[in-house]
Amino acid sequence: MSRLASFKGPSTPTSSPVRVKQSSPSPGQPLSKSAESPYHRKVRTAMLDLRTCTSTWDDLVIIDGLRAASSLVDARTELDNELAMVPAGQQPRYHIVEPKISVMEARIEDLDTVIQKLKKQFQRMNSIIDNLESLLADAHKVRGWQWVSEEPLWTTWSLEKFVCSAEQLLVPYRRSLEMHIDIVDTLRSHSVPFETSRQAITQWAAQPHLDEDSWDAKWEDLCSVEINRWDSSG
Repeated sequence: MSRLASFKGPSTPTSSPVRVKQSSPSPGQPLSKSAESPYHRKVRTAMLDLRTCTSTWDDLVIIDGLRAASSLVDARTELDNELAMVPAGQQPRYHIVEPKISVMEARIEDLDTVIQKLKKQFQRMNSIIDNLESLLADAHKVRGWQWVSEEPLWTTWSLEKFVCSAEQLLVPYRRSLEMHIDIVDTLRSHSVPFETSRQAITQWAAQPHLDEDSWDAKWEDLCSVEINRWDSSG
């Protein structure tokens, strides 16, 4: 269960003095850097870290992974074409088969490495979300529930809104990771039909689970509006 479930509702009254609510900048007036609290800075850092994770993710998929998958399928196609030219009843020569098999195995290892790196990025994203939830828990204790749920950090989004919304980023990336793992398992077999391989590569490159829910699709423009000095921070 998310940590957020324990925070719904007002804070428990204590004997501590009531904090005076700090005045917020008027609409359209950006919060000065000196006026930012550690909560502001930690949220900005966390969102920038999430952007870095998703950028690395795209590089792994579109550059490293796609190159390895395409090279794997090309090697198999070339071997199939060469084997088709061997006269019936004859065995293919070793120098024809062995180099292509070596290339295929190397590309499968490359794809396994990509999957491990994608898992690492996803774990990093989970860790960032955990840190945001801990930050929300701390702010709830220090500033009170009204501050975390109603007070805009910069423009319109509260701390609670940032944390609850950032959690949702994990779902499409988890589904995408599972899809990439399945694709590598499909391509692992040297007997997979060419059409199946072609479809797998197309799906790999398209990342359908991130089509409408990736960082670029949902978060970059939003952060540039909701987080002061976002562009200068990246």
